[in-house]
Amino acid sequence: MSLAESLKGLAQAPVFRRGQETLLGIDVSSTAIKLLELARHGSGYRVESYAVEPLPPKAVVEKNIAEVEAVGEAIRKAVRRAGTRTRGCVLAVPSSAVITKVLPMPASLSDEEMEGQIELEADQYIPYALEEVNLDFEVLGPSENNPEAADVLIAASRSENVDIRLAAADIAGLTARVVDVEAYAVEHAFNLMADQSDEGLRESLVAILDVGATMTSINVMEEGQLIYTREQPFGGKQLTEEIMRRYNLSYEEAGLAKKEGGLPGSYVPEVLEPFKETMAQQAHRFLQFFFASSQRSAVDYLFVGGGCASIAGVDELIEHRLGAPTRVANPFMQMSVSPRVNGQRLAADAPAMLIAAGLAARGLG
Repeated sequence: MSLAESLKGLAQAPVFRRGQETLLGIDVSSTAIKLLELARHGSGYRVESYAVEPLPPKAVVEKNIAEVEAVGEAIRKAVRRAGTRTRGCVLAVPSSAVITKVLPMPASLSDEEMEGQIELEADQYIPYALEEVNLDFEVLGPSENNPEAADVLIAASRSENVDIRLAAADIAGLTARVVDVEAYAVEHAFNLMADQSDEGLRESLVAILDVGATMTSINVMEEGQLIYTREQPFGGKQLTEEIMRRYNLSYEEAGLAKKEGGLPGSYVPEVLEPFKETMAQQAHRFLQFFFASSQRSAVDYLFVGGGCASIAGVDELIEHRLGAPTRVANPFMQMSVSPRVNGQRLAADAPAMLIAAGLAARGLG
């Protein structure tokens, strides 16, 4: 799903093109820029370059870019840190900033005719003037109940959400070829994992819980396709702030201590374990929302991503509390790694690289 070339023609690269160009996947999270470059390698993939560059406080607030110059400069630093010469990139807008709808359309329509029909019908579903949005569509396939119709997914986002990401890329000296949607980036990342797994993931009902710094999302896949997404405020920042409060540290000191250790012995039982329990409660709540909306009662697997997925034992705790087989998400589990990439650091960052991996995969077809 791409928003870069909308029906208004705001980008130059063809929508939904198949892999003709290596692209940098750039995830703009609330606390960091996560950059990833993938390439085909034999029958699999190779990590060519990657970087994680911290963002200044308040540059991004709950996934909304507040300081475009700071974000652009952080992307520039990430490119330099990664050592890549690639200048085309893929970014994403938050799922909460996108309206999606599946519409049945006559299968006989050409792409041009379908564009015109969608423009006529879109104002029924989009609460903004069409000139204020980027609008795109993808033909999903034949409609289940009507062989003469095709199901078409339309996606729309306020143009300002797209334009500010294009501007940040431009400040960094990059050209945004595609602007995707975060939930669809997770879908791409899931399919990367399915390609590398022997657990039959593509045929399973799989939930992916992505716990970021300030926002947590759940995306549910069935047969490799996204069928449900939801996000709400919660994340690792709450653990950092509790460390600040409990041990009288600055935010930067607390974040460093959380990653590198050195906190008093009371930290694990009094701070970390309660936070892990809260993560398990959040996972349970997200799944209950999904079950209520889908008439399902279980998932085959639950993957945990985001920085908080690296907390030791959190996957076992969630599995114990929820009864669902739980794994830490790793989009690179069977990938080879370029000599210029620190494999140990990449492995530690892997759960937080889901969106970046899904975006980078866009350039591979």
